[in-house]
Amino acid sequence: MSTIFGFNTDTKVGDTVYHVQSETRENDLLLQTQVFVKGHCIGKRASSYAERTVQPGFSVELMHELLKAQHRMMLEAVRESRVESLFCTDGSVQDVNAGGMAIQWVNSTESFPGDKAVLKLVVTRLGQLVDGALVTSRTSFDPDAHIHSQGMSETDGKAEIEITLPVPPAGTETPVLIRAATDDKSVTRKFRIKRA
Repeated sequence: MSTIFGFNTDTKVGDTVYHVQSETRENDLLLQTQVFVKGHCIGKRASSYAERTVQPGFSVELMHELLKAQHRMMLEAVRESRVESLFCTDGSVQDVNAGGMAIQWVNSTESFPGDKAVLKLVVTRLGQLVDGALVTSRTSFDPDAHIHSQGMSETDGKAEIEITLPVPPAGTETPVLIRAATDDKSVTRKFRIKRA
């Protein structure tokens, strides 16, 4: 995949100059926008485009357009003095243009020995815990890849997915796509499982 350049824009609101910086984090399949005032980051927004990568027709150009749209949205929010409402304050990441669903990996700092990993996840929508979301995993990023394992979120939003890890490659991480879905909304994230 070719390198995508980010966007950097300064905009003045009242007496304050805001610097809005957007870039792709291709290893995590995220679009990230940070807002700075006097060199200090006051907040950021990250959006997952993982679901888009496994759809037919995905391209670098589409990723570039998604990043441009997010940058523009954040600039408008700065100019309208409502940017704080768009920051990801609890570390949750939604899909690009999603309806507020997010999935967090609670035990992401854990390293897994052997060929099994149990991912502990929390599913939310607009900050509320989601009961009954179907949570699936895929260990292949091919559009035709089959679901590897699945589970459901409980009333506390928690779900566990057990993943059989492939034979270790040269690296110490195994990438996996995790998707949480309800009837009308979904979120997909790429996570990297650390191998012990």
